[in-house]
Amino acid sequence: MSKIGTLKITIEFIFYWVLINFLQEINVLRFYGEYTIKLCALYFLMQLLIGRYQGKVLLMYDEIRLLILSHLGFFFGSFLIFPFSSWTIRKIYGFLLLTLALFLFAGCNSRYSHKIFRQRFKHNTLIVGTGHTAAQLAFVCRGNSYSLLDVQGYVSCKLYGIHQEQVVSKKQTIELDAVDEFIRMHNIDTVLIAIPEINRKNLNRLFELFKGKVLNIKYLPQVTGLVTFDTKVEDFDGILMISNSRGVNQLGSYILKRCMDICAGLCGMIILIPLTVYVFFKNRMEGDRGPVFFTQNRIGKNGKEFKMYKYRTMVLGADKILEDLMASDPKIREEYQKNKKLANDPRITSAGHFLREKSLDEFPQFINVFFGQMSLIGPRPYLPKEKGDMGEYYEDVVACKPGITGMWQSHGRSDVSFEQRLILDEYYYRNWSFWLDVTLLCKTVKQVLYGRGAV
Repeated sequence: MSKIGTLKITIEFIFYWVLINFLQEINVLRFYGEYTIKLCALYFLMQLLIGRYQGKVLLMYDEIRLLILSHLGFFFGSFLIFPFSSWTIRKIYGFLLLTLALFLFAGCNSRYSHKIFRQRFKHNTLIVGTGHTAAQLAFVCRGNSYSLLDVQGYVSCKLYGIHQEQVVSKKQTIELDAVDEFIRMHNIDTVLIAIPEINRKNLNRLFELFKGKVLNIKYLPQVTGLVTFDTKVEDFDGILMISNSRGVNQLGSYILKRCMDICAGLCGMIILIPLTVYVFFKNRMEGDRGPVFFTQNRIGKNGKEFKMYKYRTMVLGADKILEDLMASDPKIREEYQKNKKLANDPRITSAGHFLREKSLDEFPQFINVFFGQMSLIGPRPYLPKEKGDMGEYYEDVVACKPGITGMWQSHGRSDVSFEQRLILDEYYYRNWSFWLDVTLLCKTVKQVLYGRGAV
């Protein structure tokens, strides 16, 4: 168990004991003595088995997955603690309340313990590499409080004949012959080798260089597109084996995805009511008396077209205006033909700017989600006229239901070109799992709240 894990388990144990005694005092739960101890043992055993206190390098989304699994395990495991004849509706509600309260507190504890005690438990980290991979890895470390990795500098491997583009800061970059002194001065305990193209000889030389000087040495292998959310590294009697299976064929995951879609569709349609009232009156105040919604044919699963609902965010006659703009300005024509959109589109209404900035223009698509034409998470719903531009990606993209949000939405939105969107959508199809959906949903919610990458 890690130091941060010991802190988390101590805080959660205190909260558990206070909460369960409080629920007993107000007669929400009616059991005492050995049952209280058994439940306590069950709860923390589930957290330990799932790995919440191991202190591994985790993203927030990994922590959410572990929280969900461990608390589901606790809830259903509690049915084995008591005789089946003792279970009543009141008791089930009590355990639901207990589990939900523990889940919410554990989530807050995980988030804020990493933030508040980051300076105490952080790992001073040295990244070997100066290229795009090193820069991307450093960016994730800075924005991810769960990993506790604090990047102190970068190492250039020119002495090994490895020449990379200098993407990271030159001021923070050192040469291989200065590594020993840098480790001592900055108390480095973790080294990340971020040169995926490195050969085995140089990789072994780097391991020998850092062996015995730091606690952890990790490297990023060159497996782009192969490692997925369902990938497992297995020890096959001394042989390293990577197991990779695509979750779309798993019936349980498919059922969970559809249940999430139905719940999201219902909630979305409820929120749709006040949002529609706002858009209606905002448009009327500007003299726009056109319809609030519009429908558009899109490519659905297996290439079957469907009518997709959206808020109308452009002025009436937008297609004609676009034709005139493309005819009069070659740069606009080139931009639209390349990206299928304009960065500064003059056709967008005032309400439309707000809706697009907050990703709310797609809210009416919850109607399509509820009726099964779309999913909450999935590839971008492409226009029929874009079929020819999709090329070799078409078959993979239409193998899934299109989604309100997806890889393209949570990885840059307006900064992603048409071809990059296709690549991301193909990745989604080939690597789908229920937990990938949960991750993309969390990223999208974060973008909506903070407006990152919005148009």
